[in-house]
Amino acid sequence: MTLQDLLSTHDRPGAVTLLEGKRSVLPADVANLRALGRLLAASSLHMRFRSGNATGADHHFSQGVTEVDATRLEVVVPFTSHRKAANLAGHTYSLDDVDLLQEPELVYATRETRGMAPLVDGYVSGKRGMPFLKASYLLRDTVKVLGARGIAPASFAVFYDDLAAPGRGGTGHTMRVCVANGIPLIDQRTWSAWLEAG
Repeated sequence: MTLQDLLSTHDRPGAVTLLEGKRSVLPADVANLRALGRLLAASSLHMRFRSGNATGADHHFSQGVTEVDATRLEVVVPFTSHRKAANLAGHTYSLDDVDLLQEPELVYATRETRGMAPLVDGYVSGKRGMPFLKASYLLRDTVKVLGARGIAPASFAVFYDDLAAPGRGGTGHTMRVCVANGIPLIDQRTWSAWLEAG
């Protein structure tokens, strides 16, 4: 896939592209994450960008987007106060404002993560604190992909993954939700060539 392929298919009103990945970023990759955020925002007219407001890849991608247009960046956070001081987005959605009892597909998709069903069920029933905090992060990741009432679903996803141990943790969960729901995705094995060409 080329950058032009992405733009011709997904640069349309209402389209949301996820920009996210691992918290641990190789020092040599930091500038590339930021450059890709800048490139995507500068090359598109309508596309909105979404992240989870995490440290690492989410933050670096977001910095690049906001250098061009912060109003097109949105984040989905697991709770309202999540990294508020570091939030660069023009719009923030909080899991606190999502009525999970009215979103069974979100709950189901999150419960599919191995070993998480009891924690997800507890969180949905109103339990908070440890160990239910992990469930809030995974539910947030699912919302980023599938959307919810008032939150558009993603149409494409761009990831920064750990290529030595791909598809693990919250990033792996988000990728699996994308695959299960037909949301096309790429990682740096594809998008690094866009920077080289640019």
